[in-house]
Amino acid sequence: METGTEKQEKWYESMTVKMVLLAVMGLMLLIPLVLINEVIGERSANAETARKEIGALWAAAQTVTGPVLNVPGTKVVANDGSYVTTTMHILPDVLKVNGMLAPEIRYRGIYETVVYDSDIKITGNFIIAGYEHLNDYIWQWDKAYISLGVSDNKGISDKAELTIGDAVIGAIPGAGQTDLFEKGISFPFPLDPENLGSFNGDFSLSLGLRGSGSVSFSPVGRTTEVALSSEWDAPKFTGNFLPATRDVKDTGFTASWVVTHLNRSFPQVWEGKRYAPADDAFGVDLIMEADHYTKAERSAKYGVLFIALTFLVLIIIELRSSQRIHIFYYLLVALALIMFFSLLTALSEHIGFNPAYLLSAAATISLLTFFFRSLLDKKWMVLLISGLLTVLYVFIFFLLAMKDYAFLVGNIGLFVLLAALMLVSAKYKLFKA
Repeated sequence: METGTEKQEKWYESMTVKMVLLAVMGLMLLIPLVLINEVIGERSANAETARKEIGALWAAAQTVTGPVLNVPGTKVVANDGSYVTTTMHILPDVLKVNGMLAPEIRYRGIYETVVYDSDIKITGNFIIAGYEHLNDYIWQWDKAYISLGVSDNKGISDKAELTIGDAVIGAIPGAGQTDLFEKGISFPFPLDPENLGSFNGDFSLSLGLRGSGSVSFSPVGRTTEVALSSEWDAPKFTGNFLPATRDVKDTGFTASWVVTHLNRSFPQVWEGKRYAPADDAFGVDLIMEADHYTKAERSAKYGVLFIALTFLVLIIIELRSSQRIHIFYYLLVALALIMFFSLLTALSEHIGFNPAYLLSAAATISLLTFFFRSLLDKKWMVLLISGLLTVLYVFIFFLLAMKDYAFLVGNIGLFVLLAALMLVSAKYKLFKA
C-alpha cells in the first residue's frame, strides 16, 4: 500500500503538474519583464530630456518661412472716421533654397543628440503688380518691410543681409508682426508708391542657421524649389511634401523638392492673420538611426519567447532522459535570461547597441552553459541548450537590425521553430497516452 509520502512524491514529479507550475511561473516572470521595459522607457525619456536641453542651448529644430513682403494698411469702416489696420503679405513668385547641413554629435552626460550648422542660400523675386489696391485698403508702401520666419533666433549664426534690387539691407530682430510666424528677422524696405511699376523684386539672402534634430521650409513661393545636402547618412524626410529626388548613401544624402502654389493650402497674397504657411512645411530630420533604447525595448518584448523556448528544451530533455531538473533551476534560468535585457540596456548607453548585444549575449550564454554543465550529466544536453540560445540570440539580433521585413521574418522564424518542435515531439512520442 502506497504511503502518503510516496503519493506526494509522485504528485510532485508529475510532468503535467510541473508544466502547469512552469506556465504559472512564466506568467509571474512577466512582472520583471514589464519593470525592465519601464526602466528602458525611463532612460529613453531621460535621453529625450537631454536632447531638448542641448537643443535649448544650441538651437531648437528650425522651420524657415519666407522671405515675405509685408505692407501695413488701413481702411475706413464707418462714417465717423473709424478705421481698421492690417498687413498685406505678398509671397515670392519664385523661391529657391540651397542648403548644406553640417551635422555634429553633442553629449550631455551619457546621452547624445545630433545638432547641425547650416549654410542656406535663398534667392527669388517678388511681383507686386496688381496688389496696389487690394481689398480697398490704403497701403503704406513707405512702411513696407520683408520678414523671414525662423523657429529659434538663437540659431542665426551669421550676419544676415538681404540683397534686393540694388539695395543691401541688414537684418533687425523680430518678425515685425505675428500674422505668419512668432519669431524671425525683418528687413526695412520702404517703397515709393509712385514707382511701383518699376519695382525690381529680385532678392538673395545668405543665412547661417544652427538647429537640432530637423530643418524644414515653408513653400511660400508660387514655385518653391529646395535642395539640401549633408554628410548625415540617416535622414528622415518629413512634412507635407516628399522630395522629388533624393539620394541617400553611407557618405550622406542629397534631396530636392519642387512645390507649386497649387499644392499648398494658402494663396499668394492675403491680409491679416488668415493662414499659417508653416503648416505646409517640409524638410528633413537628422535621426539617430535605430536608437539603442528603441532596440533594447524591442528586444525586451521577446523576453517571454526566450523563456518559453528554453523551458520547452529543458522539458524535452527531461522527457527524453532520466535526468530531472528541479523547478527552482527553471527559475534561475529564467532570471538569467531576464537579466540579459537589463544588462543590454546598461551597456548600450556606453558602448552602443551592437557591441552591448554581443557582450550581453555572450555573458548570458556562457553563464547558462556553465550552469547546465554542472547541473546536467550528459554533454549533448548542454550543447543543445547552448546551441538553442545562440541561434535565438542571433535570430533576434537580425530581427532588430531589419526594418521593413522584421515582422515577416519573425513570423516565418517562429513558424519554422514551432514546426521543428512538433516534429520532435511526434517523432520521439514524448507524451504517451
